[in-house]
Amino acid sequence: MARFWLMKSEPDAYSWDDLVKQGEGTWDGVRNHRAKNNLAAMEEGDQVFFYHSNVGLEIVGIAEVTVAGIADPTDPTGKWAAVKVKPVRKLKRPVTLKQVKAEPALAEMELVKLMRLSVSEVRPAEWEKILQMSEE
Repeated sequence: MARFWLMKSEPDAYSWDDLVKQGEGTWDGVRNHRAKNNLAAMEEGDQVFFYHSNVGLEIVGIAEVTVAGIADPTDPTGKWAAVKVKPVRKLKRPVTLKQVKAEPALAEMELVKLMRLSVSEVRPAEWEKILQMSEE
């Protein structure tokens, strides 16, 4: 069964539009052990929220893991993980961090609890709630 994730990127460094333009991107450069473990746990077909950090602070789109279990090409030691993702669709309406924090059903979400984590897991109910919020 596919799992759900959230990946943060600073839009001035790598944005949703950059991923769309590329068609497929490598998610690399993560140097946090928990985030690395999340990357290593991803499987092909898993769905990912694309979150703009620093500028915007909002979930803007959905991507899909196309290649899992690869070594980070930016890491000469080979100990850090990476995956490849492709864009699926832009959300009808971005869901801001402020909206996520204001929603009681999302109070336990890793995005809220572990703010600095760049790659986090999203529970199925959280995924559905955010999709619902993006349509309101």
